[in-house]
Amino acid sequence: MQRLTRSDLLALGFMTFALFLGAGNIIFPPSVGLAAGEQVWLAAAGFLLTGVGLPLLTVVALARVGGGLPRLTAPLGVKAGGLFAIVVYLAIGPLFATPRTAVVAFEMGMAPFSGSSDLALGLYTLVYFAAVLFLSLNPGQLVDRIGKWITPVLLSALLVLGGAALLVPAGAIGTTTPAYQSAPLVQGFLQGYLTMDTLGALVFGIVIATAIRDRGVSNEALITRYAVSAGMIAAVGLSLVYLALFYLGATSQGIAGEAQNGVQILSNYVQHTFGAAGSVLLAVVITLACLTTAVGLLTACGEFFSKLLPLSYRTVVIALGVFSLLVANQGLTQLISVSVPVLVGLYPLAIVLVALSLADRLWCQPSRVFVPVMAVTLVFGLFDGLNAAGLKSWVPAACSHLPLAAEGLGWLLPVALTLLLAAAFDRLRGTPQLQVE
Repeated sequence: MQRLTRSDLLALGFMTFALFLGAGNIIFPPSVGLAAGEQVWLAAAGFLLTGVGLPLLTVVALARVGGGLPRLTAPLGVKAGGLFAIVVYLAIGPLFATPRTAVVAFEMGMAPFSGSSDLALGLYTLVYFAAVLFLSLNPGQLVDRIGKWITPVLLSALLVLGGAALLVPAGAIGTTTPAYQSAPLVQGFLQGYLTMDTLGALVFGIVIATAIRDRGVSNEALITRYAVSAGMIAAVGLSLVYLALFYLGATSQGIAGEAQNGVQILSNYVQHTFGAAGSVLLAVVITLACLTTAVGLLTACGEFFSKLLPLSYRTVVIALGVFSLLVANQGLTQLISVSVPVLVGLYPLAIVLVALSLADRLWCQPSRVFVPVMAVTLVFGLFDGLNAAGLKSWVPAACSHLPLAAEGLGWLLPVALTLLLAAAFDRLRGTPQLQVE
């Protein structure tokens, strides 16, 4: 029976860490730290629950069912589950998230040196997606190319940045803004929720499982164990990065008190601490973080759609890579305006799907619970998406009076009530059916 060596398992964990660590994961924590001030550690605890805990649980849920989203959605039925999987892969892949990694890498890593012209963006994205395609066309080499080569470089740059934040802070921990004074834990929880990493985890599960199988491991129990171990390694790595960046933000009020986002906070800090070399350091961190995430997304979409369509993995990856290149050149503002409502609408569905899957042993017949609960979640997810798109007039007024509605969590109570009713009905009906239609 083929098993992974310790070095292979560590490389797999590093690969998983790199897949999750995108630009957004580097930008959010400094913003939270700056706003939380003296309450930074309570805010950090809340952030870690949703920014690390939920993605890890998603990896565990996928590992338990074999690594693929279609298996996770099986209780919904073939058509509904398949449609949900297609929407998630398209949204987190070529339509929004993959092109956005290229544009964010350009805006944060290259534009400070080259300017933000259309020509500069076009040339940069051409080189960027050439690198993404090179790494994605042979998924069996991802552990070696990303886990053993690219991630150590990324970690080294992050160690320099994080080490400087801890050892050479820009100042003392600042004051707490009003938003974080009464409930810092809740505010941190909501900011971690906005990283959208749970959606990423839904598509990365197949990449992790494939990488393990490509190392010669065929035993399903071992694949599950190694996938969970990789998720744990990634979770530890992400937590350490986040904690350093929280502290960086909390101690930067003196040099970045007027900053509007994490990009400005990081830029001010690296300029203050490292001078001109700081811009190069930040460019390396952001570029590698975006690149590895794009590789994971493109690989996952290639694996998924090559099984769904009569096309080879190579053909699908090249087609999606070229499409992502074209979308990326529409610009960051356009991408964000379209992608945020879609991703916000999908996120509650992802959270509920994972929670129901992890509790699958509680259901006599999973479809009795999954179908009604996911249907209600879909309705409120659509309302969240419409709100994010600025179409509040399309959302029933009653939704704004639900608990936590102002924070974008108004779906929690209706979904919880539906779950209680569906679970009770499932228990009353009893006797599990062996086949899910």
